[in-house]
Amino acid sequence: EPNVLAGTLIAHTDAVWGLAYSGVKNHLLSCSADGTIRLWNPPEKIPCICTYNGEKGCDPAHMVASFNTGSTVIYDLETSQSVVMFSSQVEPGVQSNNHINKVVSHPTLPVTITAHEDRHIKFFDNKTGKMIHSMVAHLDAVTSLAVDPNGIYLMSGSHDCSIRLWNLDSKTCVQEITAHRKKLDESIYDVAFHPSKAYIASAGADALAKVFV
Repeated sequence: EPNVLAGTLIAHTDAVWGLAYSGVKNHLLSCSADGTIRLWNPPEKIPCICTYNGEKGCDPAHMVASFNTGSTVIYDLETSQSVVMFSSQVEPGVQSNNHINKVVSHPTLPVTITAHEDRHIKFFDNKTGKMIHSMVAHLDAVTSLAVDPNGIYLMSGSHDCSIRLWNLDSKTCVQEITAHRKKLDESIYDVAFHPSKAYIASAGADALAKVFV
């Protein structure tokens, strides 16, 4: 309905791939296929506060972003400078698709988690930038990640049609759900935890959104 639309933020020159909202300052982050990340204060007359890109190389003053080069960077939102660049995610001489489909931050620990096209999930220390764990998590590309509000479980979605629930302490899979059918070799696009109730949700290429109890 047109009367629901509060405003439109225009600046990206290509598809917008992801949004993250911070309630601390009511700021919005967007990432786009144009290669940039933009920080917004939506009520302002000039809402775009800052633009980040890959050339610059949990904390509400920080954000984490991944690029199609395979690099992942933590930025300081106050200074717009890169704080930590995570160590190379592909070993020298190893042919691998290092494309990152999703990046999430642990709600309480200084840990960043990335989902990869080559079926891996990787864990990084935000202070040192070093990889602390890597695992083959699915039978196809890992497309989506979510950490539960208490930081105990990680949920992953994949084009292998499954959602997997992982114990973050032991890095073991504790539950698997076949959630969506494949369509044009794609299946699950996104997963999410409810912020307070024991619900999880997924969205798929089969045009369905599902909620599980």
